Amino acid sequence: MGVMRFEKEVSAAVAPSRMFKAFFLEAHNFLPKLVPQAIKSVEILQGDGGAGSIKITNFADGGNFNYAKHRIDELDKDNFRCKYTVIEGDMLGTILESIVYDVKFEASGNGGSICKVASEFHTKGDQEIKEEALKEAEEKAMGLHKIVEAHLLANPDLYA
Repeated sequence: MGVMRFEKEVSAAVAPSRMFKAFFLEAHNFLPKLVPQAIKSVEILQGDGGAGSIKITNFADGGNFNYAKHRIDELDKDNFRCKYTVIEGDMLGTILESIVYDVKFEASGNGGSICKVASEFHTKGDQEIKEEALKEAEEKAMGLHKIVEAHLLANPDLYA
C-alpha cells in the first residue's frame, strides 16, 4: 500500500470554535441545509459523534459520488481538532483503500482562524492517484470552506 500525504492551510475570517462546530459538531444538521445541492444528509450510524463514531455522508443526486462513510478517530473539542478516516464509499474508487484527514482550526491574529489540513491517501497496492483528481477534490473542499465561512459571517450568532 502506498501513501500520498498533502498538507494545506486555509484562512477564514471566522473564529476557530465556530468553524469547528459547523464542520464537525453540527455538520449533520448544518451542511445538508447549507449546501443541499451537494450534500443530501450526514448521519451518525454508530456512536455519539465522538471518537469511534461512524458517520455517512450521502451526496446529492447528480454529483460525482453517492456516499462516503467515515470513522472519527480523534475529536478534540478544546483544541478544535478532528482526525477522521474515509473507510468506505464510491469516492475511494478502485485505487484508494482509505483517506485519513487531520483537521485543526487555530486562531489567527485578526479574530479569524487558520484551518490546517493534513490528508493521507492510502492506495491499494502500488497504484497512483492522478494529480487532476486530487486538484478537483481540493477545489471542492476549498469551495465548501468558503461557503461555510460566508454563511457564518452573515450569521454572527450561529455557533457563537
